[in-house]
Amino acid sequence: MTRTRPASTKVAGVSYRVRGLVQGVGFRPAVWRLATSFGLCGEVLNDGEGVLIRAWGPSDALEGFSLSLRRDAPRLARIDDIVRQPLSGGPGGNDFRIVESHAGLVRTGIVPDAATCPECLAEVLDPVNRRYRYPFTNCTHCGPRLSIVRAIPYDRATTSMAAFAMCPACLAEYQNPADRRFHAQPNACPDCGPRVWLADAQGNELPSAGDAIRTVAAAIRDGRIVAVKGIGGFHLACDATNEDAVARLRTRKRRYAKPFALMARDIEMISQYARIPDHDHVVLASAAAPVVILDARDDAGRLAPSIAPDDSNLGFMLAYSPLHHLLMSELCAPIVLTSGNRSDEPQAITNDDALSGLAGIADLWLLNDRDIVSRLDDSVVRSMSGAPRLLRRARGYAPEPIQLGGGFADAPPVMAMGAELKSTICLVREGRAIVSQHIGDLEDAATHADYRRVLSHYRELHCFSPALVAVDAHPDYLSTQWGEACARQDGCLLVRIPHHHAHVASCLAEHRVARDAPPTLAIVLDGLGLGEDGTLWGGEILLADYVSAERLASFMPVPLLGGARAMREPWRNAFAHLSRFIGWDDVCSQYPDLAITQRLSAKPVATLRAMMESGLNAPPASSAGRLFDAVAAVLGVSPETCSYEGQAAIGLEALAATENGEPGEEYAGQIVSGQIELISWTAMWRSLLADLASGVELARIASRFHSGLALTLSSTAARLAGSRGIDTVVLGGGVFQNRLLLEAVTVDLEERGLKVLSPRLLPANDGGISLGQGTIAAARALCRH
Repeated sequence: MTRTRPASTKVAGVSYRVRGLVQGVGFRPAVWRLATSFGLCGEVLNDGEGVLIRAWGPSDALEGFSLSLRRDAPRLARIDDIVRQPLSGGPGGNDFRIVESHAGLVRTGIVPDAATCPECLAEVLDPVNRRYRYPFTNCTHCGPRLSIVRAIPYDRATTSMAAFAMCPACLAEYQNPADRRFHAQPNACPDCGPRVWLADAQGNELPSAGDAIRTVAAAIRDGRIVAVKGIGGFHLACDATNEDAVARLRTRKRRYAKPFALMARDIEMISQYARIPDHDHVVLASAAAPVVILDARDDAGRLAPSIAPDDSNLGFMLAYSPLHHLLMSELCAPIVLTSGNRSDEPQAITNDDALSGLAGIADLWLLNDRDIVSRLDDSVVRSMSGAPRLLRRARGYAPEPIQLGGGFADAPPVMAMGAELKSTICLVREGRAIVSQHIGDLEDAATHADYRRVLSHYRELHCFSPALVAVDAHPDYLSTQWGEACARQDGCLLVRIPHHHAHVASCLAEHRVARDAPPTLAIVLDGLGLGEDGTLWGGEILLADYVSAERLASFMPVPLLGGARAMREPWRNAFAHLSRFIGWDDVCSQYPDLAITQRLSAKPVATLRAMMESGLNAPPASSAGRLFDAVAAVLGVSPETCSYEGQAAIGLEALAATENGEPGEEYAGQIVSGQIELISWTAMWRSLLADLASGVELARIASRFHSGLALTLSSTAARLAGSRGIDTVVLGGGVFQNRLLLEAVTVDLEERGLKVLSPRLLPANDGGISLGQGTIAAARALCRH
């Protein structure tokens, strides 16, 4: 588009410092086109802070250019700040130029990896295009970013594409400001870029009739399991309609119950198996291309039953790279596409690791020679309470910076170490936070090694030298211990942050609540976290801001029989809850014929009772997660063992979701007054057991439990908020990834006139803890100064 140069002839000079996600997205060529259309002279370049523009021209032209910078920014760009200053002197030329990048203090962000854009996909599928069926096609609108970058500024030399010299045709695109591949750092074609090939278990390249991807598709149709090297790591793929193949994958991967993610060719294919609301349609087709949790259709029987055992949801994603598009174009049904690892281990990212680590799982390996610098799991999104919410934040979203509310700009730099489970790290500096991709559970040695690598990589990328290191208050967390070591090594101040306070602050931060905002009420529900009194918390109502948190109410504590074993064996929580709130002898005398009574009577009851009385290996905990486990076990949902975290609670939610009518009277908790209010579940258990004994449907009982818990929480929070003149309630903790509970609590609180803040950009679970730690440490440091 050409604009007529304004009549004004007085030339002025202006510099524009643009910060945000402005590198690797075609921002410089967009600036060049705008400046040229306004008849300006000058230059644009990348540096450590973002993009620097120096422009000279008539004042009217400069004003029009300024207004267009935000409006006409590239689709993947995010402008956080534009600082405009006058320039003296002249432009030093008669044209506008794109110049080489400068290094310096890194303040710019890295753009997340982006799904294939329509223009690139059209080329890949066009038989006369030189990139026909080329699986590494990309441009500035799409393709890998974090997964390949080694340093900032984001240039080809600082990515894993440095190993591939561009051919003349690709170089011409790369150097042409009018081309959408201008400075597209991963730019390549079949003549000069990475290649794919098929290999056997020994790493030997196999014949593929010139097209390895078509050969892989045929193998999947034949029921074989293939390891596929993707954007951020390897996946294991098989036919999602082949029960034998899916069952073999479960056995080989040792993933016995957790649902598998699915990939589909297009929205129409997904719609055959799941219901897709409009807002989920948008998320599926977005540049992030996450796995989206959808309600399965009642007639989705063509999928293998073992894809999502005992779950009414399906996790679908669309093909998001050219390789995936080419693979899915050869298939008539979805595929399982799960992380390429054994359960609880990190995804393989190198060819050698995949060949050794996935031996005995995969039948074939689809390899390529582009190195993966950063491991990236697929992000997971679930729409709840009218908005998409991240359950796992990784590919497509990380490491997009989070702008904080007012008052944080002058805080010293903070490095926050996250939690032990679903770990992330967070860097806070100059009023924004950079939260890493999901790393995983640090109890696994390989994941802990990856955690240390991610931490080092982020510090190097952002030239980050912390003044403060923030850790969870629990001294046994591996993230805490590594943070202590980092603080000693760097000579930093160590700040210990209570777990549940961090959940609250994380939600406040993503909603850009100002640092000096008044305290809010918060309901925090999770499995476990160390409380400020040294006991284990998990069902809390707090009064909190960024600096401090006061416990106002809590679930009545119940012993964790066997300590950590209680988190894996729901029956232990059922026995503890029934004994604590009803009395085991009363349960046996009143309900001797219930299946749960008979199941628990076969356990070492005398030993369990002695543990409860003595407290030996049975620490008390106010855990909401263990309450869900107890109810699930009583209703026969995963009563013995869980093969993954939250399995019993997920099963209980799925059971409750099948209740079609009005569930009737809720099972509410009772308030016991004291220094803090305690919520007792005696009445809930009595009503639940009575319904169970009288033959009420299990789905109705599960639904009554959910609605009763929601009512108890919302009514208690509303009363406490009202007595303190508070108008906002924060919801946090992993239990609020339960859609039924989140929506019921939100609706009830809003009907009572309260504003509700709940996590969207970051997971409600421990994946958001690092952001909370970082903002609390920053706020406290500012208070000290």
